[in-house]
Amino acid sequence: MAGGEDNLVTAAFLLDLVRQICSVGISVAGDKNKKDSVFRKDCMDLVRRVSLLTHFLEEINGQLGKLDALGSSSSSSKEMNWWSDLVAALQSAHNLLSLAGSFQSTNNSDGTGKNIVTLFHGVTWKLENSLANVPYDQFDISEEVQEQVALVRAQLRRATERYGSVNSREVSLPFSQQIDKDVDQAQKGTSVNHKVAENIETSVSGSNGSTDRTADLVASESNAVDLAKKYSLPNKSTKDLKKPDTLKIPHDFLCPISLELMRDPVIVATGQTYERSYIQRWIDTDNSTCPKTQQKLEHLTLTPNYVLRSLITQWCTEHKVEQPTGLANGRIKKSDGSFRDVSGDMAAIQATVRRLSSRSIEERRAAVSEIRSLSKRSTDNRILLAGAGAIPVLVSLLISEDTSIQENTVTSILNLSIYEDNKGLIMLAGAVPSIVQVLRTGSVEARENAAATLFSLSLADENKIIIGASGAIPALVELLENGSTRGKKDAATALFNLCIYQGNKGRAVRAGIITALLNMLTDSRNRMIDEALTILSVLASNQEAKVAIVKASTLPVLIDLLRTGGPRNKESAAAILLSLCKRDSENLACVSRLGAVIPLTELAKGGTERAKRKATSMLEHLRRLQQH
Repeated sequence: MAGGEDNLVTAAFLLDLVRQICSVGISVAGDKNKKDSVFRKDCMDLVRRVSLLTHFLEEINGQLGKLDALGSSSSSSKEMNWWSDLVAALQSAHNLLSLAGSFQSTNNSDGTGKNIVTLFHGVTWKLENSLANVPYDQFDISEEVQEQVALVRAQLRRATERYGSVNSREVSLPFSQQIDKDVDQAQKGTSVNHKVAENIETSVSGSNGSTDRTADLVASESNAVDLAKKYSLPNKSTKDLKKPDTLKIPHDFLCPISLELMRDPVIVATGQTYERSYIQRWIDTDNSTCPKTQQKLEHLTLTPNYVLRSLITQWCTEHKVEQPTGLANGRIKKSDGSFRDVSGDMAAIQATVRRLSSRSIEERRAAVSEIRSLSKRSTDNRILLAGAGAIPVLVSLLISEDTSIQENTVTSILNLSIYEDNKGLIMLAGAVPSIVQVLRTGSVEARENAAATLFSLSLADENKIIIGASGAIPALVELLENGSTRGKKDAATALFNLCIYQGNKGRAVRAGIITALLNMLTDSRNRMIDEALTILSVLASNQEAKVAIVKASTLPVLIDLLRTGGPRNKESAAAILLSLCKRDSENLACVSRLGAVIPLTELAKGGTERAKRKATSMLEHLRRLQQH
């Protein structure tokens, strides 16, 4: 472990590396050629997870000198190597993104695609493992950032399990190390030595001899077998490496895009079959070619492949494999593992969904009202409505000028979003901008349910970013200030959830949320003090929010709550004050002048367990200030 000054340089380097990774994400999102990449979603998921580490690195930057003691004999080698492991993991991520973001599927590239899946597994495992070894207790890290790192680790852990392999510790590391070497060679314009897991090809184009790094990684399943032999692993194919057992999933049952067992297979114009959600996402990002054949799609109709769906269901039953959840072959799997035939219900729901597109406004009103009622009743109905294609049609009705249709539509989407799988379908249908429009201009009921819908969708971490960037936060703040009582509560819940993501905190501050929260704290009716304090506690560790909170003269209000609030209010007020005063002697001095010592002392003796900890910590900071 390097000492003080070197650590600062290393921290700055790592922050720069994270920003480079984020810029790769922007490139993948904005480059039309890269939008055609089969692994675009994997790249964007990896970029999103890495970007969440920015605030952690910013907080520990300057504190690394504290860890010089880790070089002592009492420290384990694991503790001493955590920093270099994290650097190596992020460099691996950067290298893989540079390749996978440009990968194009061709007729002969299935083996390559499987190898890239394995490489994503290796890099994901390296990141999660390096974060697990960070000595967090040695740093002064805010609770919010700790939660954020924990969230990233949980996401990486789930992704590692999804990519899956027989022995992640042995398989992943060699793969990820080899891609680092190969990519480094490719970026320097050298030829790639076809050794362990021949991962990339470079091609020279143009008279100037410049290197054109192509997306065609060497595609052969034998590469995985050779690598397994080299590292003394069981001699298994790539398919086996993806499964914890020896059972092979028939190749035709796997989606060519996700390489996962299909649940809702559909046929595109070229005759190829894909999982509906993945091919729909492909089409929704302005792609008009078949991912597997690269042929232009003559039309974008997705035809259910009922025969294949039935075969998959039969195979799963015979091999005792967990049946993919949701609707399959006219049946829905129940919690006890049995299946319920819903073909009759499906036919009726399909007829109702068709009526949503009727030319008669009265018929559209009746249909959307019925769907609102159906979607409220049961999870089965929510699955069936999504399977019948209700979501895209409902999204198109969100901008209806008919108040009744708009209210019932946004409420239907809210009800449908309760089922987890439907959240992704709603986002893919591009619902957020229209929901925000309803939030701004709809009726009282429509605005309330629009806010509740945004909250429901934001429960998926990746959606927090999309919703935050959509203009939803200013509309939610306006509802928080001027809405009905229910509307304010719905807005507060949505804003709290969105502000868990660091990037949304500044947006909320600029939208005027601090003023709205202060008004709630000083409302004589005391109707939403808990909600206001909860949101403030999330914002208080953000520097922009901290400045705005103090500037709005919130400190006296918080100290008053230490004296007069209920147990929960006192606890929250103490936690917010601690966040505002950490590493800020000016705020600490202000709190001292305002007479916080007495109520903090009382709270340290008789508050809740959390309140006692926060109050004691605040008193310790105040004691140090007096000594200085």
